[in-house]
Amino acid sequence: MRSALVLVFLAASGCGERRNVASEREIHVAAAANLTRAFNEIKPAFERQTGFQVIYSLGATVQLAQQIEHGAPFDVFAAADTEHIDRLARGGYVIPETKAVYARGKLVLWIPDGGRERIEHIEDLGNPGVKHVALANPQLAPYGRAAVETLHALGLWDAVEPKLVYGQSVSTATQYAATGNVEAAFTALALVYDRGGRRIDVAENLHQPIDQAIAVVRDTKHADQARQFVAFVTSPAGREILKRYGYD
Repeated sequence: MRSALVLVFLAASGCGERRNVASEREIHVAAAANLTRAFNEIKPAFERQTGFQVIYSLGATVQLAQQIEHGAPFDVFAAADTEHIDRLARGGYVIPETKAVYARGKLVLWIPDGGRERIEHIEDLGNPGVKHVALANPQLAPYGRAAVETLHALGLWDAVEPKLVYGQSVSTATQYAATGNVEAAFTALALVYDRGGRRIDVAENLHQPIDQAIAVVRDTKHADQARQFVAFVTSPAGREILKRYGYD
């Protein structure tokens, strides 16, 4: 019996060691939802170059920032704006000198195929035939805030506001349109650049620039790997991937 217990202990110890070794080769990245497609391409490129595995948690920028403030075990935060990185830096939650602006996002209005109402201009959202328009919750997501600013700038807010359907993130808002629950969605170009339907670019002078920043989380246990991930995203190779998805 004692021998059996020793064998079980050794086996368990070995499994624990393997898990620890694996965790040493992992980094956890909190990333804004608009990055879903671009970062899915960055992941294998970074892993091939470094041998580290990347695990993403995707969501709305505000919610991810709140999770970091409450001690979520992330190593890197890639936000959809610069404000939340700056706020976390002031609070001591990210390392200020690791901050980098890695992209400028582009807001578009996406109208999927199959809609009954023809929408050729943003102003058409005010037409009576348009019943629902999706956007990310502006209190949680910079792309949603930019969409609200756009509607105000065009004088459309009063006409369109009753039709708005809010998603928790920009990817959720995009899904509302893809499933036919709304006629159109304000979303990130990166999420729909190669999808069917009609895409209307939103002029950047209608909203605040969507500059997106990244930084290493202060409490990371994998600082070297985290810094390497930031360096890769901001490298020519990383920027080339981001450019393919419509980021400046």
